[in-house]
Amino acid sequence: MSEAPRVTAVIVSFNTREHLLRCLASLEAHVTLPLQTVMVDNGSSDGSADAVRDAHPAVQVIENHANLGFAAACNRGLREARAPYVLLLNSDAEVCAGAVEGLAAILEARSDVGIVGPRTVGHDGGPQVSFGPDLTPLSEWRQRRLVRALRQRRPEAVREVTALCAREQEPAWVSGACLLARKPALDAVGGLDERFFLYEEDVDLCLRVRKAGWRILYTPEPVVMHHLGRSMEKIPALSRLEYDRSHLRFYAKHRGPGARALLRLFLAGSSAAGWIAALGPGPDRRARRQGRADALRVAISGP
Repeated sequence: MSEAPRVTAVIVSFNTREHLLRCLASLEAHVTLPLQTVMVDNGSSDGSADAVRDAHPAVQVIENHANLGFAAACNRGLREARAPYVLLLNSDAEVCAGAVEGLAAILEARSDVGIVGPRTVGHDGGPQVSFGPDLTPLSEWRQRRLVRALRQRRPEAVREVTALCAREQEPAWVSGACLLARKPALDAVGGLDERFFLYEEDVDLCLRVRKAGWRILYTPEPVVMHHLGRSMEKIPALSRLEYDRSHLRFYAKHRGPGARALLRLFLAGSSAAGWIAALGPGPDRRARRQGRADALRVAISGP
């Protein structure tokens, strides 16, 4: 009889076959704990499901008929979990040696921690922002400035993020790109909120887990490599709209009417400005105007 799993890895994929295969290979190479792996394919057209069955026959494959969104797909995987700890892992992420064991050791040693997130780095080893404070207009403005400066590789931003990621702390949320959670904590809050199609479902999850009495922890020792946004680069227009929808949904759910109105105003203003900037002939400009018009409608009539 095979040993009962200590960790169930749930991986959602949408047209990321090559990254997905590398993600699964990293789990096989670097995880020594008894592991159950569930891959949920969100209606991919690139042969991901068959490729996984061929290369990793021990992986349980669930195929959705369409892209149901990250939260709904994760919940399908969670329903199959047989381990006390659940690893949510993006298909474009790769775990490094000892990462999963390090995360599991924290949950085993600290019974009040419900979710723990690792340090994530890019393919070049550069730091990433994978945790943060409660979402408010001010905190988001600060976080976006920092992330934008980091993306531009400004030395001061690299130094700030490197220092920030070097110490253990209790943020409001950790990224769903990679987190390890207690199954009872996830069950207690009903898993991920499936009204979030993309984005903010991890922030919402962490907030609800905190309200249920558990701590959220970021730890710098376990390391995971994350190739950012590989699924979303396949559908950039939809990705942008869902980002705005999820923001509005999160504010409607957790923030007061004043903060939500401020967010709507910001989104409407930026969409209108983008539409004006795209004026002119040509199919690219028409596509950008259409995208900005769709974003404006979401800002005005979103959730």
